[in-house]
Amino acid sequence: MATTRTFNDMLNDYLTYPLLKEEMSNRVYLLNKMDKDDGWKTGPLPVPFKGAGASSVSFGSLTASNDIAEDKYVRGEVSAAKEVWGSMIFNQRDLYEHDSKKMEISFLQLLPDAIGDFMDYMKYAVTCNLTNGAAIATLTADSDAAGAGILNIDRPDRLVIGQKLQIDDGNSSPATVYVIGIDMNAKTATTSSTRGGSATSLSGAYTVAQGAKLYLDNGQSNSFSNLKSMLLSLANGGDAALYGQTKTAYPYLQAINIDGSTITATNILDKIFDAFVTVRTFGKGNPTEAMMSYKHWGSILKLLELQTGSYRQKEGSSKASIYGWDQVVLTGIKGTLTFTAVQEMDDDFIAIIDWRAFKFHSNGFFRKRTSPSGNQYFEVRNTSGYQYIVDICLFGEMVCSRPSYCGIIHSISY
Repeated sequence: MATTRTFNDMLNDYLTYPLLKEEMSNRVYLLNKMDKDDGWKTGPLPVPFKGAGASSVSFGSLTASNDIAEDKYVRGEVSAAKEVWGSMIFNQRDLYEHDSKKMEISFLQLLPDAIGDFMDYMKYAVTCNLTNGAAIATLTADSDAAGAGILNIDRPDRLVIGQKLQIDDGNSSPATVYVIGIDMNAKTATTSSTRGGSATSLSGAYTVAQGAKLYLDNGQSNSFSNLKSMLLSLANGGDAALYGQTKTAYPYLQAINIDGSTITATNILDKIFDAFVTVRTFGKGNPTEAMMSYKHWGSILKLLELQTGSYRQKEGSSKASIYGWDQVVLTGIKGTLTFTAVQEMDDDFIAIIDWRAFKFHSNGFFRKRTSPSGNQYFEVRNTSGYQYIVDICLFGEMVCSRPSYCGIIHSISY
């Protein structure tokens, strides 16, 4: 069957593994920065760390042989890889039938845009998940406060028409919704309970008081580990344990948490550099970067424009990426720090990062699903014609092997 063979050849030519890996690494800032290990095949992933170190120093005499503090090594582990799947669908009529040359021309015209749009979609899924956690948006008013099926949300830019989501809060059961309308200026999304359906009222069941949020499909219960849960203490909204070990049992597992509730648009530079000094003083690492949302980045640029305080931009340090982040290196009386703005970051925290602390472990990174016969698509026969489905998967997990090297400013609300 020539059409089938040609379609698979096109996939091999224009959706190759190196292209897929490079595109997603470039588009997801965390994956772009951290080390990557593609050799995790299956089963638990050991995360060993030094829970206690030799510390017996005695002035004036030797430490008694039965009183010497020993090194203590602790075995943490990631129990299993997380996974995310992305799917594209192509209609045979869009690719031209039977004539392989016409089909190739059609594919060359169609695929670059399809790949670009799809990579952007997966970028949101992966970056938001790794950075902020499972939720993609938070409700700013009780569900249906603005009318049937209309949700007021903080980040409409993260939603896509036709997107399948789950909505949930602290005292309700999750419900599946489909996005059928987005108003960027009003910051609302209109939802339906079925794909292709009309707006559906949620009857005010999901409330701000109960922390109502929107999640990507199955994302609430199948999320990757993320910066917030790793670096925040339990008291500040993070996880109580990391890799099966209680954070408070070992300083190694504790990032330096700094209250950002007093940060404003006018004092943010001072507060970040103060936090940077605190992390350098009490932490174990050498952080070099403050990662933040564009809201905070904008406040900082305004202060730099006004030449506020002793902070100056390092000459030639400003960098902009076509994939959605900007950087600038600032110097001041308290040191030098790289400020990075990432579009997908939430506004309520700023991470102070030593990149030696992070690594992404995976089984082959991003790759296409391939059948035993070698086809990289799944053919569906409908009465309206044939369709080809292409699936891309990622099995892995982000590991913060040295939380104490990093810090996090939390509870920012200006």
